[in-house]
Amino acid sequence: MSGIQNITLNEQDELIILDQTQLPNRLEYKTMRTAEDCYTAIKNLEVRGAPAIGIFAGYSMYILMKEHKNMAYNDFLSKAEETAEYLNSSRPTAVNLSWALKRMVSLIKEMKEDTTENILSSMRNEAIKIHQEDIAMCTKISEYGLTLIKDGDTVLTHCNAGPLATSKYGTATGPIFLGTERGMHFHVYSDETRPLLQGARLTSYELSKAGVDVTLICDNMASIVMKQRKINAVFVGCDRIAANGDFANKIGTSGVAVLAKYYGIPFYTLGPSSTIDFNTPTGDDIPIEERNPDEIKTMWYKEPMALKEVNCYNPSFDVTDHSLLTAIVTERGVVYPPFKENLKKLFEK
Repeated sequence: MSGIQNITLNEQDELIILDQTQLPNRLEYKTMRTAEDCYTAIKNLEVRGAPAIGIFAGYSMYILMKEHKNMAYNDFLSKAEETAEYLNSSRPTAVNLSWALKRMVSLIKEMKEDTTENILSSMRNEAIKIHQEDIAMCTKISEYGLTLIKDGDTVLTHCNAGPLATSKYGTATGPIFLGTERGMHFHVYSDETRPLLQGARLTSYELSKAGVDVTLICDNMASIVMKQRKINAVFVGCDRIAANGDFANKIGTSGVAVLAKYYGIPFYTLGPSSTIDFNTPTGDDIPIEERNPDEIKTMWYKEPMALKEVNCYNPSFDVTDHSLLTAIVTERGVVYPPFKENLKKLFEK
């Protein structure tokens, strides 16, 4: 996976992404030129995964505001705020998106006495810094996560939270990549993750390319492999963690958590501390994106798999209750219950 870059700002200051909707059959790259390009890339999951979306948002703000370098400061700031609001509307659940956009706008506000040229230079450096911070975070998350499993273990994962969704090692599967790099051996069961098949198209792709022993299963097969005692731990990512430890992740995650609890299997969510939203008290307060019904009925099929008049409900995420969690793994450490108290302590260190 080290040779594949999901987000790149090249020497010509062009923002280039790997279009993840084309994987695993085609490696296609796209250059972002307009706000609409950036919005569509997030909305249509060409770039996806909470940390990767945050990285992309930082770079997007920089390249889009370059087009307004001749504006007076107040107009420049207003345009930046408008651009950030527009990009933030693309996917409301992933807190990393709003976090990165706010960070870029705050930088502009801090430099109100400076020239636009210097502001843009600082925005470029800040976007790169966000990217570098994510690489460092993913490495630390992977280190902490690796302490929770041992050589020869089998891990089940859901959706995709590897290098394509983040940077470097990833989050949920980061310990697997890091351990493999160090000569350890793991087996991974990868849920296909309906309806967008991120587990099939992306996670099994990443793991296979890295030489990891991976078995792809349908989402409704998680129960049987758990019952057969084939799973030692479950590792999943997260798009937003509420103050009490409830967390949003790809649809189907909460069902896997319920199964893991029933079969006595440790269940972990792994993600950067920027995913923790203390302004969101519980999972009930997390907005859930609802997507196009055609993703269920027609997207992967030569012909529709349901009648045109059949209604579909297609939430992109669900919320896993903190009571189902064994621990939360961040770059700051492993957090165990009670989460409301211990998440706060994590930031007091």
